[in-house]
Amino acid sequence: MLKIAWTEIYAHHLPQNHRFPMEKYNLLPEQLIYEGTVTQDSFFRPDSLSTDLVLRTHDATYWDKLLHGKLARQEERRTGFPWSKELVQREVVIMQGTLDAALYALKQGVAMNTAGGTHHAFTDRGEGFCLLNDMAIAANYLLDKELAAKILVVDLDVHQGNGTAQIFRDEPRVFTFSMHGASNYPMHKELSDLDVGLQDGTDDTTYLAVLDQNLKSLFDKVQPDFVFFQSGVDVLATDKLGRLGMSIDGCKRRDRIVLELCKANEVPVMASMGGGYSEKISHIVEAHANTYRLAQEIFF
Repeated sequence: MLKIAWTEIYAHHLPQNHRFPMEKYNLLPEQLIYEGTVTQDSFFRPDSLSTDLVLRTHDATYWDKLLHGKLARQEERRTGFPWSKELVQREVVIMQGTLDAALYALKQGVAMNTAGGTHHAFTDRGEGFCLLNDMAIAANYLLDKELAAKILVVDLDVHQGNGTAQIFRDEPRVFTFSMHGASNYPMHKELSDLDVGLQDGTDDTTYLAVLDQNLKSLFDKVQPDFVFFQSGVDVLATDKLGRLGMSIDGCKRRDRIVLELCKANEVPVMASMGGGYSEKISHIVEAHANTYRLAQEIFF
């Protein structure tokens, strides 16, 4: 059975302009259950991540400021969110959800988080709607517990995974691969182990050929025993922030490439949702739902 972390997102404490992107977090599970892709039993509600696991990845001074609302105004603006206790509480639950899903993936090959993919969170700061880095926290846990020895991060959000790249810059056991819009946010890119920058307007055919070539090569080169997949759907042509030219079907074929490679190589994969900012919420939910449909089809 596909296991999926579900953190209900209540956005009433956020300004109106922050609420629309949050709707997908509750609509996606409802859609998957309604259409019969999964049942209610597939979902689990994570607890809060413990402080010691936060501090394994993130700087203690930053965590103290985040926890107690001590961020400077510039630091708070950089995150994209107005600070609140509810915001931080939501974040630590999302972090635990990714960690729990990684453990499920070790048992059954794949697991998902309906949130997460917070790849703009650095060791000592948050950026771009990311406060803590869920994939980094879970990856460090797997390494510390000797549950994985070589981890591949496949980040296919339209924005470079700059925080993840910084966190693992000096960690040879984690290989960071980011395929993103070359001229998109962030303007200053960190150095991943492999960065592939795409031109604005890149279509399905070009995108999928580049991904297929690079990812197959990476599986041969890196020989990972665990994959974290950042499956953002802001690669869509309809995305307000993306600037690429992909269709919903192209995005689905992207996910198929990743998941089928993991299955064929018998490498467990944990997928976090990532970004998605199309005008129509139905486009966002449909593109995200395809990732879960494929996981169910390929692994079960």
